[in-house]
Amino acid sequence: MKSLLGLPWVVAAVTAQYIIDSSSFGHGPSLSPNAEQIPGWHSFGEGYLPQLYSDKVALTPPYPGNRRGAVWAVAKVSQSEWTAEINFRATGPERGGGNMQIWYTRDGEAQIGTSSIYTVGKFDGLVLVVDMYGGKGGSIRGFMNDGSTDYGNHHSVDSLAFGHCDYAYRNLGRPSIIQIKQEAHSFEVIVDHRQCFFSDKIKLPSEYSFGISAASAETADSFEAYKFVLTTSSSTTREEPRRDRGPPPSSPPQNSLPTLEDALASSFESQEARFADLHNRLQVIAHAADHIYGELTKLAEKSEGRHQELARNALSTDKLNAMDQRIQNVENLVRDYQGQLSNLDRLLKESHSRLTVGLPQHMSEIISTRSPRMGVFLTIFIVFQLLLAASYVVYKRRRANGPKKYL
Repeated sequence: MKSLLGLPWVVAAVTAQYIIDSSSFGHGPSLSPNAEQIPGWHSFGEGYLPQLYSDKVALTPPYPGNRRGAVWAVAKVSQSEWTAEINFRATGPERGGGNMQIWYTRDGEAQIGTSSIYTVGKFDGLVLVVDMYGGKGGSIRGFMNDGSTDYGNHHSVDSLAFGHCDYAYRNLGRPSIIQIKQEAHSFEVIVDHRQCFFSDKIKLPSEYSFGISAASAETADSFEAYKFVLTTSSSTTREEPRRDRGPPPSSPPQNSLPTLEDALASSFESQEARFADLHNRLQVIAHAADHIYGELTKLAEKSEGRHQELARNALSTDKLNAMDQRIQNVENLVRDYQGQLSNLDRLLKESHSRLTVGLPQHMSEIISTRSPRMGVFLTIFIVFQLLLAASYVVYKRRRANGPKKYL
């Protein structure tokens, strides 16, 4: 019983021991205590300052404008073996664009800042690039530099990648998880618990720092980082482990539990000794139960606080019903407009058919019924000719019958 009661607290202590807090964020109850700055990290941007929320940091905004944002850890990593895990999400329109970089470099904040892999210039370290390269919905690529290659002026930056995998990261509706593992004889990148690429020839140096930068295009993707947690496989970290924080060694820890050594039943010589041992063990169980109850009470308070925060941010039922009613009204109006447009299209087609078929026929009828006939013209012409001929004959007769004049 004693071992089962102590096991959860031992596991929790070991887990907390491996987290390097100075190079991590998002693993605690809130991202920032003051909603202005992530502890141990610097944030800055170009045309946009990364926005801090209770559970994430927005590196680029959801609106267009070619913005850049970055966060960099102040502390350097002194461990030679570590695992870095980042939870991020990218959302945007159908043809949105942009990229995100995860850096592990020397003097990254001063030399790199908000740069991307295509504008960084020279750097010393590692970078993972998340973008739409390859035309397969997205990819994750790894690049390394020893400070001698100028990436900003290189004729083909994409050819410098030492590893990659295809990964459709946009508009998934959930955060994506990237893990970078540096062990004694291997380097590995894991995406959503699946291996992306692996190498047994890469050994990254210590005393470098981590950073995350993102850039958006004119049709922008919004990159959001929910968590960045750095852990180490070594029990010795640059900072004091959490289990050692608190009261000095001379005083017992506040949450320590009393323990009793195991004893055989034959070692007790009297009933009083057995009763005293049973009494002490029952007290240990009672203290452990009180300790568990206290931890559960704290967990319930945290859950209640998160529930109240969600309730404050969530829409009420009335608002949801009103929104649903408005959506239904809009749908009804769209249906009405579709019917009216269909009627208008039908009327236009009928009018066009009448004009193209009926108009020529109607014009021919008008010409045939109301225009002067050819017979009338011929009759008039013949009568006119006859009158001319009669006039000529009369003129000739009168001239012939008239008196002759001689000179």
